[in-house]
Amino acid sequence: MTDPLRIAVAGTGNVGGTLGRALARGGHSVVFGSRDGSADDVAGDTSARVAALDAAFEGAGVVVLAVPAVAVAELVGEHAAALAGKLIVDATNDISGSGPANSSAAITAAVPTARYARAFNSLGFENIAEPRFGGTVADFFFSSSEQDRPVVEALIDAVGGRPVFVGEGRAEVIDGILPLWFALAMGQGRGRHLAFRVLDDREG
Repeated sequence: MTDPLRIAVAGTGNVGGTLGRALARGGHSVVFGSRDGSADDVAGDTSARVAALDAAFEGAGVVVLAVPAVAVAELVGEHAAALAGKLIVDATNDISGSGPANSSAAITAAVPTARYARAFNSLGFENIAEPRFGGTVADFFFSSSEQDRPVVEALIDAVGGRPVFVGEGRAEVIDGILPLWFALAMGQGRGRHLAFRVLDDREG
């Protein structure tokens, strides 16, 4: 996938801001969506723009959700028409323990025609900002349909990570990586710049 993607990023905090800027630096057309159409300096030194949510969604082929999990149901319900038929990449995390970490149920209930992918949620934002560890590149795990796999791989490539596809409809597998990251990064005091790498017999 070589053509630039048109991406809307809903969320201007650590994850959304870091991811949107990285995607813009990777050559994609990025619009940050915010409720009032503004966000202080979120674009940084990139070509990314800021617009109201509906305007950002309408012009995008890919929508990344990087808002607090508690806000997802209201956001997708309010903007369902603008999100219809689009690829929605769920980078949210519900860490309350009351249900799944992913927001797939809320997204598909509000926008049944949306295509769903789970990515960019299992590592701290520091690893999106800097996915390299010496000469090694961090793995970014994701789940999507086979149809959308090349698109999500292009997003991960753009931020400098190595895409690792775990299958279609496997959001819960991606969710399971997050507790391991927390246990090592925070529980063991290793620091937030911590990631994973899959090794198998194909590794040189």
